[in-house]
Amino acid sequence: MFTAKSKVLIVALSFSIALGGLVAKGSGAGTSQDQPKEVKKVPLSYTRPDSGPEMFKQYCAVCHGPDGKGDGPAVEFLKNPPPNLRTLAKANNGKFPEDKVSAVLKFGSPSHAHGTLEMPLWGPLFHQRDGSLSELRIANLVKYVGTLQDK
Repeated sequence: MFTAKSKVLIVALSFSIALGGLVAKGSGAGTSQDQPKEVKKVPLSYTRPDSGPEMFKQYCAVCHGPDGKGDGPAVEFLKNPPPNLRTLAKANNGKFPEDKVSAVLKFGSPSHAHGTLEMPLWGPLFHQRDGSLSELRIANLVKYVGTLQDK
């Protein structure tokens, strides 16, 4: 399903909360405060392309939080906090910006929070050679994020 390139280790920002969240060296009981925290790297995991909630939980929630509020467990490792995805419609005069969210998934974010424009952290998953599968993933993830919007 994935190419060898897409199986390379990626930053744990795509690590599943369901599997226990982030593991940081130098954190936890009995460790030295002098040790710098490091993000554990894990392989890109497969999710069903037709399940927006599953993809969000696997790839997005670690930063954006399980409810999209920007309070995921990886926040302490980020230079800038992730946005609250629940307020995207409110910030766009009550209309959820599907095209903008889709573009971030396809091309990355100008803020580089998701990696460079050329390679977001989850790029291998959303930029597969089989464009139809990538488009299906993007469409279902965008649709799910739309359901998270505050009323």
